[in-house]
Amino acid sequence: MKKETLLLCFFILIKFVLQYIVVHPDFELHRDEFLHLDQADHLAWGYLSVPPVTSWMSVLIRWLGNAEVWVRFFPALLGALTLWVVWDLVKRLGGNLYAQSLAATAMLCSALIRINILFQPNSIDVLCWTLVFYTLVCFFQTKNPKWLYLLGLSFAFGFLNKYNILFLAMGLFPALLVTPSRSLFQNRHLYFALLLALVLVSPNLIWQYVNGFPVLTHMELLSKYQLVNVSRAGFLLEQLLLFYPALFIWLTGLIGLLPSKQLTPFRFIFWTFIFTLAIFTFLQAKSYYATGLYPVLLAAGSVLISQFFEVGWKKKLKPVLLILPPALFLPAFPLIHPYYSPDRILENPPAYSLLGLSRWEDGKEHPIPQDFADMVGWSELAHLVDSAYQMMPKGERTVIICSNYGQAGAVNYYSKIPEIEALNMGADYLYWFDLEEKVDNLILVWEWDEQITDRELNFFEEYLEIGKITHPLARERGATVHFLRGAKVDINSILREEVETEKKVWERRE
Repeated sequence: MKKETLLLCFFILIKFVLQYIVVHPDFELHRDEFLHLDQADHLAWGYLSVPPVTSWMSVLIRWLGNAEVWVRFFPALLGALTLWVVWDLVKRLGGNLYAQSLAATAMLCSALIRINILFQPNSIDVLCWTLVFYTLVCFFQTKNPKWLYLLGLSFAFGFLNKYNILFLAMGLFPALLVTPSRSLFQNRHLYFALLLALVLVSPNLIWQYVNGFPVLTHMELLSKYQLVNVSRAGFLLEQLLLFYPALFIWLTGLIGLLPSKQLTPFRFIFWTFIFTLAIFTFLQAKSYYATGLYPVLLAAGSVLISQFFEVGWKKKLKPVLLILPPALFLPAFPLIHPYYSPDRILENPPAYSLLGLSRWEDGKEHPIPQDFADMVGWSELAHLVDSAYQMMPKGERTVIICSNYGQAGAVNYYSKIPEIEALNMGADYLYWFDLEEKVDNLILVWEWDEQITDRELNFFEEYLEIGKITHPLARERGATVHFLRGAKVDINSILREEVETEKKVWERRE
């Protein structure tokens, strides 16, 4: 086996090991992961929250047993594939084995470790952005039209995974126009490739049309409740933190794209970065939306740095450059990942606030990062729901309705009772209600500040409060499980009306 292949395998092995050791086993899955896992039971060409690709991977996870180890495996695999693409990209840009190692080290010591923890569309998103740059580099080097068709496939797959890739397209188009790479628009294969991409994404576009374009509602809610707390200056500052241990590498790649004769054909990468970042800044986007811009810059920077330090006394500094990213990354390693156990965090809180990690989307400071708080308390909730379900009369239908998709998905994942299916009056669960069969009883999971009213109590013969989530670090702390037995009214009609009302909001028909 070649030395290059052995070294690549080594870096990929390190990647997988890191992805598993950064999450303490006492942490559970993240709220967003539960929704994607539930989509495996309801395959469609679109969902209210995301396009369909993640649901396809959820089916594979289900086939493999649905264990947490497999849920964490796939984002790690996608991260490893991204590293592999960058490894080959460095070689295509003229880099040697040292440059490849430098780029791989930079990839390992970055925000990608945290992104690749979670089973979300973000891991595929970064991979597809990297493939877009990779296929364009390959095309401009070889002029082989096959790379344009692979470009179309990368965009299509990225679109079917997360609409975020449209912002890359918005930045890439003017970048090609202002550089000699504009000759690409004279190639007829580009338009055939775009047509291929359009055909591939058309089922999702049709789904959006049929369902009233819920993606627009999703974007409005995102802007109103989350992005409103993101400042433009904060977004730009956080760009420096995403790959801060390798800041000297990707900045070299970005700046070096302009004067370097070797990289002249790829100056569109510089302008794509500038235009796309400008769009995100204007829209007050979350910092990680732009993560896919950096792997190609790490590749270019590694090539330029390796060439600069290849001669004379500067060769002695090459090992230092390899060590620098890990040396800068390791001190923050246990802070930016759920590395410590929840008990350890309670007893001796790490300095999350010093790095700005404990500020949530609500703009307030909390004891731990929001993502970490979204990874505790779920099995406790599922146990409470199981207890309530077992108290219900046999032979009667009990429906479980939760306040949010995280609660519903967590109950479905951690419940020990196979027939349990929790639902929610939002996200994609709206379309999964089966109200044909009579509903006899309800189990409600409500937020800490929601109260059972006389209206609900009068609908049923018996009411009990089963319990609350008590984990002190849980974002859902205080969420309460309510037991409502013996419906005295037509619950199906009431639920049907509520579901249809919510659908109209999502489908922009009110």
